[in-house]
Amino acid sequence: MKDKMMNISKLLLLFLCPLLLAFAAHKFYVSVTQVEYYAPDQAIQITSRVFIDDLEKALLERYDVELLLGTPEEVDDADDFIDRYLNSKFLVRVNGVPTAFYFLGKKVDNDILILFLEIPNISLDGLKSIEIQNEVLMDVYEEQKNIVHFRFGDLKKSFVLLREKNSGMLNF
Repeated sequence: MKDKMMNISKLLLLFLCPLLLAFAAHKFYVSVTQVEYYAPDQAIQITSRVFIDDLEKALLERYDVELLLGTPEEVDDADDFIDRYLNSKFLVRVNGVPTAFYFLGKKVDNDILILFLEIPNISLDGLKSIEIQNEVLMDVYEEQKNIVHFRFGDLKKSFVLLREKNSGMLNF
């Protein structure tokens, strides 16, 4: 009986190993963006987290420049390239109107780059809707998913954006 159990265990392990290795070898292409209203500054604050290597690949393909993000050798005008890329792939509409955002900077957290954006001078009283169209990294990775979390006071909503459906809207 013990030998039979051992053989079944070995057979099960032999069957499961390739499956587990296939999942481990596959890389996930995802970003997470938080959109919040910050009342003291009357501003919409946006924080986006992307994998550094994924963003570097997109910037290399688009602008033919190796930025070496988060390293001592980072290119001096790296923020300018990130800002340009974001302005071409990330759109915010407030009350249906495209609205400019400011790229405030970035922070490195292991292999993640945290990007800080802001839309100033937004009154919560006049806010009817906010829409985020996020195509960041979708030009490089077909399976890219961009998760967007909205949080405005007690109002919370999340979206998983794909190439086919790349925007999410929060109505007030």
